[in-house]
Amino acid sequence: MKKMQIFEPAMCCSTGLCGVSVDPELLRISTVLNTLKNHGVHVGRFNLTNAPREFVSNKTVNDFVREKGADGLPVIIVDGKIAITGRYPSNEEFIKLLDVPGHFIGKIAGDAESEKSKGCGCSGGDCCC
Repeated sequence: MKKMQIFEPAMCCSTGLCGVSVDPELLRISTVLNTLKNHGVHVGRFNLTNAPREFVSNKTVNDFVREKGADGLPVIIVDGKIAITGRYPSNEEFIKLLDVPGHFIGKIAGDAESEKSKGCGCSGGDCCC
């Protein structure tokens, strides 16, 4: 199984799901990671506030932050190599990067790629309603 690690910018708590205003993208990521965990897939998640040692001890991430700064985060590492920077993976990208079956993530509301593919539900472009 592939190993994924997510290195995030400084946040007030380990998931960023605290305070008055919750970022829907962080909520989606937490939901995806919990769903993956329920299927036995662990993804390491580290933010600069709560896990600075992880940033220092990972040479790839340390070099990236030195070169691009914290503004380039999040950094997604798969099997020791940078896969994505500056954003979180879509649900489809999680599936591809981790090489897991689609049902491991399922349909999670708020994923832009899933929302785009919904369409209006009409076949052949002819809407009946």
